[in-house]
Amino acid sequence: MREWIDLRSDTVTQPNHEMRKAMELAPVGDDVFGEDPSVNRLQERVAELLGKEAALFMPSGTMCNQVAINSHTQPGDEILCDANCHILNYEAGGPARLSGVQVFPLQGEKGIIHADQVEQSIRSKNPHFPRTRLVEIENTHNRGGGKLFPLNEIVKISKVVKKHQLALHLDGARLWNAHIASGVGLNEYARHCDSVSVCLSKGLGAPVGSVLAGDLEFIDRALFVRKVFGGGMRQAGILAAAGLYALDHNIQRLAEDHEHAKQLACLLSERGAKVDLDSCETNIVIASLNDLPIDAQQFTERLKEKRVLVLPVTKQSVRFVTHLDITDEKLKAAKKALAECLDF
Repeated sequence: MREWIDLRSDTVTQPNHEMRKAMELAPVGDDVFGEDPSVNRLQERVAELLGKEAALFMPSGTMCNQVAINSHTQPGDEILCDANCHILNYEAGGPARLSGVQVFPLQGEKGIIHADQVEQSIRSKNPHFPRTRLVEIENTHNRGGGKLFPLNEIVKISKVVKKHQLALHLDGARLWNAHIASGVGLNEYARHCDSVSVCLSKGLGAPVGSVLAGDLEFIDRALFVRKVFGGGMRQAGILAAAGLYALDHNIQRLAEDHEHAKQLACLLSERGAKVDLDSCETNIVIASLNDLPIDAQQFTERLKEKRVLVLPVTKQSVRFVTHLDITDEKLKAAKKALAECLDF
Protein backbone atom coordinates (compact mmCIF):
# COMPACT_ATOMS: atom_id res chain seq x y z
CA MET A 1 0.00 0.00 0.00
CA ARG A 2 1.28 3.45 -0.94
CA GLU A 3 2.53 5.71 1.85
CA TRP A 4 0.47 8.61 3.08
CA ILE A 5 1.53 12.01 1.77
CA ASP A 6 0.86 14.48 4.58
CA LEU A 7 0.62 18.09 3.42
CA ARG A 8 -1.48 19.33 6.35
CA SER A 9 1.41 20.97 8.17
CA ASP A 10 5.18 20.99 8.62
CA THR A 11 4.54 19.92 12.22
CA VAL A 12 4.05 16.32 11.05
CA THR A 13 7.73 15.73 10.24
CA GLN A 14 9.40 12.62 11.63
CA PRO A 15 12.90 12.65 13.18
CA ASN A 16 15.32 10.69 11.02
CA HIS A 17 17.74 8.03 12.22
CA GLU A 18 20.64 10.46 12.73
CA MET A 19 18.50 12.84 14.78
CA ARG A 20 17.24 9.96 16.92
CA LYS A 21 20.84 8.85 17.47
CA ALA A 22 21.81 12.35 18.57
CA MET A 23 18.94 12.29 21.06
CA GLU A 24 20.00 8.88 22.38
CA LEU A 25 23.56 10.01 23.01
CA ALA A 26 22.79 13.51 24.35
CA PRO A 27 24.49 14.46 27.63
CA VAL A 28 21.77 15.54 30.06
CA GLY A 29 21.27 17.14 33.46
CA ASP A 30 18.54 18.89 35.42
CA ASP A 31 17.51 21.87 33.33
CA VAL A 32 15.47 23.48 36.13
CA PHE A 33 18.79 23.75 37.96
CA GLY A 34 20.35 25.05 34.74
CA GLU A 35 22.54 21.95 34.57
CA ASP A 36 21.56 20.28 31.30
CA PRO A 37 24.55 20.74 28.98
CA SER A 38 22.57 20.00 25.81
CA VAL A 39 19.86 22.52 26.67
CA ASN A 40 22.45 25.13 27.59
CA ARG A 41 24.25 24.55 24.31
CA LEU A 42 21.03 24.87 22.32
CA GLN A 43 20.07 28.09 24.09
CA GLU A 44 23.51 29.58 23.49
CA ARG A 45 23.41 28.53 19.84
CA VAL A 46 20.00 30.07 19.15
CA ALA A 47 20.92 33.26 21.00
CA GLU A 48 24.04 33.54 18.86
CA LEU A 49 22.14 32.91 15.62
CA LEU A 50 19.61 35.59 16.50
CA GLY A 51 22.16 38.05 17.87
CA LYS A 52 20.53 38.10 21.32
CA GLU A 53 22.09 37.95 24.77
CA ALA A 54 20.23 34.85 25.94
CA ALA A 55 17.58 32.29 25.03
CA LEU A 56 15.23 29.86 26.75
CA PHE A 57 14.15 26.40 25.55
CA MET A 58 10.44 25.54 25.83
CA PRO A 59 8.14 22.71 24.77
CA SER A 60 6.20 24.72 22.18
CA GLY A 61 5.93 27.90 20.17
CA THR A 62 2.65 28.74 21.88
CA MET A 63 4.39 28.65 25.25
CA CYS A 64 7.19 30.86 23.89
CA ASN A 65 4.70 33.43 22.66
CA GLN A 66 2.61 33.37 25.84
CA VAL A 67 5.67 33.61 28.08
CA ALA A 68 6.86 36.57 25.99
CA ILE A 69 3.50 38.31 26.30
CA ASN A 70 3.42 37.81 30.06
CA SER A 71 7.03 38.99 30.42
CA HIS A 72 6.38 42.19 28.45
CA THR A 73 3.01 43.19 29.91
CA GLN A 74 0.86 43.72 32.99
CA PRO A 75 -2.81 42.72 33.40
CA GLY A 76 -5.08 45.21 31.65
CA ASP A 77 -2.52 46.08 28.96
CA GLU A 78 -3.19 45.81 25.24
CA ILE A 79 -1.32 44.06 22.41
CA LEU A 80 -1.41 45.24 18.79
CA CYS A 81 -1.16 42.50 16.16
CA ASP A 82 -2.51 41.37 12.82
CA ALA A 83 -6.09 40.04 12.88
CA ASN A 84 -4.95 36.71 11.43
CA CYS A 85 -1.92 36.17 13.65
CA HIS A 86 -1.22 32.97 15.56
CA ILE A 87 -1.44 34.45 19.07
CA LEU A 88 -4.99 35.62 18.41
CA ASN A 89 -6.37 32.68 16.43
CA TYR A 90 -4.51 29.54 17.52
CA GLU A 91 -3.40 29.97 21.13
CA ALA A 92 -6.69 29.27 22.92
CA GLY A 93 -7.24 32.78 24.24
CA GLY A 94 -3.89 32.64 26.01
CA PRO A 95 -3.28 36.41 26.27
CA ALA A 96 -6.54 36.92 28.18
CA ARG A 97 -6.45 33.69 30.19
CA LEU A 98 -2.77 33.67 31.16
CA SER A 99 -1.77 37.34 31.23
CA GLY A 100 -5.00 39.30 31.58
CA VAL A 101 -4.27 41.39 28.51
CA GLN A 102 -6.48 42.20 25.54
CA VAL A 103 -5.59 41.99 21.88
CA PHE A 104 -6.38 44.77 19.43
CA PRO A 105 -6.33 43.24 15.92
CA LEU A 106 -5.17 45.31 12.95
CA GLN A 107 -6.30 44.47 9.43
CA GLY A 108 -3.13 43.44 7.65
CA GLU A 109 -2.57 42.27 4.09
CA LYS A 110 -1.73 38.56 4.14
CA GLY A 111 -0.65 39.08 7.73
CA ILE A 112 1.53 42.13 7.10
CA ILE A 113 0.71 45.21 9.17
CA HIS A 114 2.34 48.59 8.66
CA ALA A 115 4.02 51.12 10.89
CA ASP A 116 1.39 53.79 10.28
CA GLN A 117 -1.34 51.35 11.40
CA VAL A 118 0.61 50.68 14.56
CA GLU A 119 1.16 54.36 15.26
CA GLN A 120 -2.51 55.19 14.74
CA SER A 121 -3.62 52.36 17.03
CA ILE A 122 -1.45 53.15 20.05
CA ARG A 123 -3.70 54.33 22.86
CA SER A 124 -3.33 57.86 24.16
CA LYS A 125 -2.83 58.33 27.89
CA ASN A 126 -6.37 58.39 29.21
CA PRO A 127 -7.82 56.66 32.28
CA HIS A 128 -10.58 55.22 30.08
CA PHE A 129 -8.18 53.31 27.84
CA PRO A 130 -6.01 50.21 28.28
CA ARG A 131 -2.29 50.80 27.98
CA THR A 132 -0.69 49.73 24.72
CA ARG A 133 2.40 47.77 25.78
CA LEU A 134 3.32 45.31 23.07
CA VAL A 135 3.28 44.97 19.30
CA GLU A 136 3.44 41.45 17.85
CA ILE A 137 4.35 40.42 14.30
CA GLU A 138 4.68 37.01 12.62
CA ASN A 139 7.34 35.96 10.09
CA THR A 140 6.57 33.99 8.02
CA HIS A 141 2.83 34.44 8.38
CA ASN A 142 0.86 31.21 8.67
CA ARG A 143 -2.62 32.41 7.67
CA GLY A 144 -0.97 34.75 5.17
CA GLY A 145 0.15 31.71 3.19
CA GLY A 146 3.76 31.74 4.34
CA LYS A 147 4.14 35.41 3.46
CA LEU A 148 7.45 37.07 4.27
CA PHE A 149 7.27 40.09 6.56
CA PRO A 150 9.36 42.72 4.73
CA LEU A 151 12.44 43.75 6.68
CA ASN A 152 11.96 47.42 5.85
CA GLU A 153 8.49 47.33 7.44
CA ILE A 154 9.87 45.61 10.55
CA VAL A 155 12.42 48.42 10.82
CA LYS A 156 9.68 51.07 10.54
CA ILE A 157 7.50 49.33 13.13
CA SER A 158 10.50 49.02 15.44
CA LYS A 159 11.08 52.77 15.25
CA VAL A 160 7.45 53.46 16.16
CA VAL A 161 7.66 50.98 19.04
CA LYS A 162 10.81 52.60 20.42
CA LYS A 163 9.35 56.09 20.02
CA HIS A 164 6.41 55.14 22.22
CA GLN A 165 8.48 53.01 24.64
CA LEU A 166 6.64 49.81 23.80
CA ALA A 167 8.02 46.32 23.14
CA LEU A 168 8.09 44.37 19.87
CA HIS A 169 7.77 40.58 19.82
CA LEU A 170 8.45 38.52 16.72
CA ASP A 171 6.67 35.19 16.41
CA GLY A 172 9.32 33.60 14.25
CA ALA A 173 8.02 30.04 14.27
CA ARG A 174 9.04 29.88 10.60
CA LEU A 175 11.76 32.53 10.72
CA TRP A 176 14.15 29.91 9.30
CA ASN A 177 11.97 29.83 6.16
CA ALA A 178 11.98 33.63 5.97
CA HIS A 179 15.77 33.65 6.23
CA ILE A 180 16.24 31.13 3.43
CA ALA A 181 13.64 32.65 1.12
CA SER A 182 14.74 36.26 1.54
CA GLY A 183 18.48 35.94 2.17
CA VAL A 184 18.08 38.25 5.19
CA GLY A 185 20.15 37.13 8.15
CA LEU A 186 18.38 35.70 11.18
CA ASN A 187 20.12 38.25 13.37
CA GLU A 188 19.09 41.07 11.05
CA TYR A 189 15.42 40.15 11.44
CA ALA A 190 15.83 39.69 15.19
CA ARG A 191 17.82 42.80 16.07
CA HIS A 192 14.85 45.08 15.51
CA CYS A 193 12.71 43.12 17.99
CA ASP A 194 12.82 42.92 21.78
CA SER A 195 12.01 39.22 21.79
CA VAL A 196 11.88 36.46 19.20
CA SER A 197 10.44 32.95 19.30
CA VAL A 198 11.62 30.28 16.85
CA CYS A 199 10.28 26.76 16.35
CA LEU A 200 12.39 23.64 15.95
CA SER A 201 9.57 21.17 15.27
CA LYS A 202 8.20 22.54 11.99
CA GLY A 203 10.45 22.85 8.94
CA LEU A 204 13.56 21.90 10.90
CA GLY A 205 12.10 18.51 11.73
CA ALA A 206 12.72 18.19 15.47
CA PRO A 207 9.99 16.31 17.36
CA VAL A 208 9.50 18.93 20.09
CA GLY A 209 10.58 22.41 21.04
CA SER A 210 10.82 26.14 20.50
CA VAL A 211 13.20 28.78 21.79
CA LEU A 212 12.55 32.30 23.04
CA ALA A 213 15.37 34.85 22.79
CA GLY A 214 15.98 38.37 24.09
CA ASP A 215 18.24 40.34 26.38
CA LEU A 216 19.37 39.01 29.75
CA GLU A 217 16.82 40.92 31.78
CA PHE A 218 13.95 39.75 29.58
CA ILE A 219 15.05 36.10 29.65
CA ASP A 220 15.38 36.27 33.43
CA ARG A 221 11.72 37.33 33.63
CA ALA A 222 10.77 34.70 31.04
CA LEU A 223 12.48 31.95 33.08
CA PHE A 224 10.22 32.76 36.02
CA VAL A 225 7.10 32.88 33.83
CA ARG A 226 8.02 29.58 32.13
CA LYS A 227 8.09 27.96 35.57
CA VAL A 228 4.71 29.48 36.47
CA PHE A 229 3.23 28.12 33.23
CA GLY A 230 4.58 24.64 33.95
CA GLY A 231 7.33 24.72 31.35
CA GLY A 232 10.25 23.75 33.57
CA MET A 233 11.72 20.50 32.24
CA ARG A 234 14.30 18.20 33.78
CA GLN A 235 16.55 16.05 31.55
CA ALA A 236 15.38 17.98 28.51
CA GLY A 237 18.72 17.56 26.73
CA ILE A 238 17.25 14.56 24.90
CA LEU A 239 14.91 17.02 23.17
CA ALA A 240 17.48 19.79 22.86
CA ALA A 241 19.80 17.42 21.01
CA ALA A 242 17.20 17.07 18.27
CA GLY A 243 17.11 20.85 17.98
CA LEU A 244 20.88 21.05 17.73
CA TYR A 245 20.89 18.42 15.00
CA ALA A 246 18.18 20.34 13.16
CA LEU A 247 20.18 23.58 13.28
CA ASP A 248 23.22 21.80 11.89
CA HIS A 249 21.48 19.93 9.07
CA ASN A 250 18.03 21.24 8.20
CA ILE A 251 18.12 25.01 7.68
CA GLN A 252 19.61 25.28 4.18
CA ARG A 253 17.45 22.45 2.84
CA LEU A 254 14.31 24.54 3.46
CA ALA A 255 14.85 25.88 -0.06
CA GLU A 256 13.66 22.48 -1.34
CA ASP A 257 10.39 22.86 0.54
CA HIS A 258 9.88 26.31 -0.99
CA GLU A 259 10.46 24.94 -4.48
CA HIS A 260 8.03 22.09 -3.84
CA ALA A 261 5.38 24.56 -2.64
CA LYS A 262 5.84 26.66 -5.76
CA GLN A 263 5.27 23.58 -7.93
CA LEU A 264 2.06 22.76 -6.06
CA ALA A 265 0.88 26.36 -6.35
CA CYS A 266 1.46 26.41 -10.10
CA LEU A 267 -0.40 23.13 -10.61
CA LEU A 268 -3.36 24.28 -8.52
CA SER A 269 -3.52 27.54 -10.45
CA GLU A 270 -3.39 25.75 -13.79
CA ARG A 271 -6.28 23.51 -12.68
CA GLY A 272 -8.59 26.37 -11.78
CA ALA A 273 -7.92 27.00 -8.10
CA LYS A 274 -7.13 30.57 -7.11
CA VAL A 275 -3.59 30.89 -5.79
CA ASP A 276 -1.62 34.10 -5.39
CA LEU A 277 1.57 32.89 -7.03
CA ASP A 278 3.46 36.08 -6.20
CA SER A 279 2.77 35.52 -2.51
CA CYS A 280 3.84 31.87 -2.56
CA GLU A 281 7.25 32.67 -1.13
CA THR A 282 7.96 29.82 1.27
CA ASN A 283 6.43 26.43 2.11
CA ILE A 284 2.72 27.24 2.55
CA VAL A 285 0.12 27.33 -0.22
CA ILE A 286 -3.47 28.42 0.36
CA ALA A 287 -5.77 27.67 -2.56
CA SER A 288 -9.29 29.03 -3.02
CA LEU A 289 -11.83 26.73 -4.65
CA ASN A 290 -14.46 29.42 -5.25
CA ASP A 291 -14.45 28.94 -9.02
CA LEU A 292 -14.63 25.15 -8.86
CA PRO A 293 -17.63 22.82 -8.41
CA ILE A 294 -16.31 21.47 -5.12
CA ASP A 295 -15.87 22.77 -1.59
CA ALA A 296 -12.87 22.40 0.70
CA GLN A 297 -14.23 19.44 2.66
CA GLN A 298 -15.17 17.51 -0.49
CA PHE A 299 -11.77 18.22 -2.01
CA THR A 300 -10.03 17.12 1.17
CA GLU A 301 -11.99 13.86 1.19
CA ARG A 302 -11.18 13.18 -2.48
CA LEU A 303 -7.49 13.62 -1.80
CA LYS A 304 -7.69 11.46 1.33
CA GLU A 305 -9.02 8.61 -0.81
CA LYS A 306 -5.75 8.90 -2.73
CA ARG A 307 -3.77 8.92 0.55
CA VAL A 308 -2.95 12.63 0.36
CA LEU A 309 -3.75 14.72 3.45
CA VAL A 310 -4.43 18.47 3.26
CA LEU A 311 -6.09 20.94 5.62
CA PRO A 312 -9.34 22.78 4.87
CA VAL A 313 -9.02 26.27 6.42
CA THR A 314 -12.38 27.73 5.31
CA LYS A 315 -15.39 26.29 3.49
CA GLN A 316 -13.76 27.16 0.18
CA SER A 317 -10.01 27.16 0.82
CA VAL A 318 -7.39 24.51 1.50
CA ARG A 319 -3.87 24.73 2.89
CA PHE A 320 -0.87 22.72 1.67
CA VAL A 321 2.42 22.76 3.58
CA THR A 322 5.61 21.20 2.25
CA HIS A 323 8.33 19.89 4.54
CA LEU A 324 11.36 17.60 4.73
CA ASP A 325 9.28 14.41 4.57
CA ILE A 326 7.85 15.43 1.17
CA THR A 327 10.45 13.92 -1.13
CA ASP A 328 10.57 14.49 -4.89
CA GLU A 329 8.82 11.14 -5.32
CA LYS A 330 6.04 12.05 -2.88
CA LEU A 331 5.65 15.45 -4.51
CA LYS A 332 5.21 13.80 -7.89
CA ALA A 333 2.54 11.48 -6.46
CA ALA A 334 0.79 14.39 -4.75
CA LYS A 335 0.70 16.40 -7.97
CA LYS A 336 -0.80 13.43 -9.81
CA ALA A 337 -3.50 13.07 -7.15
CA LEU A 338 -4.25 16.79 -7.26
CA ALA A 339 -4.58 16.79 -11.02
CA GLU A 340 -7.00 13.84 -10.87
CA CYS A 341 -9.12 15.45 -8.14
CA LEU A 342 -9.36 18.72 -10.06
CA ASP A 343 -10.30 17.07 -13.36
CA PHE A 344 -13.92 18.21 -13.83
